[in-house]
Amino acid sequence: MVGRVELREALADPRVRLGVGIAALLATAGVVHRDRVGVLEAGTFRAVNGLPDALYPPAWAVMQMGAFGAVPASAAAAWRAGDGELAARLLLSGTSAWAAAKLVKQVVRRPRPVALLPGSRCRGREAAGLGYLSGHAAVAVALGAAALPRLGPKARAFALTAMPVVGLTRLYVGAHLPLDIAGGAALGLAANAAADLLLVSR
Repeated sequence: MVGRVELREALADPRVRLGVGIAALLATAGVVHRDRVGVLEAGTFRAVNGLPDALYPPAWAVMQMGAFGAVPASAAAAWRAGDGELAARLLLSGTSAWAAAKLVKQVVRRPRPVALLPGSRCRGREAAGLGYLSGHAAVAVALGAAALPRLGPKARAFALTAMPVVGLTRLYVGAHLPLDIAGGAALGLAANAAADLLLVSR
């Protein structure tokens, strides 16, 4: 049985993260359908999507950590803090995750929840385009994975919490289904690993 320390050490290797990310991406893409949603996935979506409207303001704020604007913002913060290497990792990881998400969407072509599940609630501006996968989840994980090695215990705990919560906010606002989030997280991990390998090879 692999212990927590061994798993952490394995994931510190960008080649392992790249392999895990690609494998998870292919696994989620392979089970989604363009015309229907599985019972478990639908139930999970409805449980989060049906939460009270009062949660929207904080959910919206958390959701911005996965928006493309978070990429230059986080890179600029790292640069101002004097960590140019981290700034480069954040910029490359986040941008590549965002761009790759656009490409994967066109390959899989899964619609948004509102087109697949009657009664889906859309909060805020209705998301346009395709559902699988979540660009917000991809960006959040890519940025989080890039920042983790530089963070202290409290900041690391916050980042590890924020990454999945960003995905949950996308279910809450009705923009994505659970497998969209899982696929986005996998892509974000792979994008960060690829960026690390690229920067190390320079």
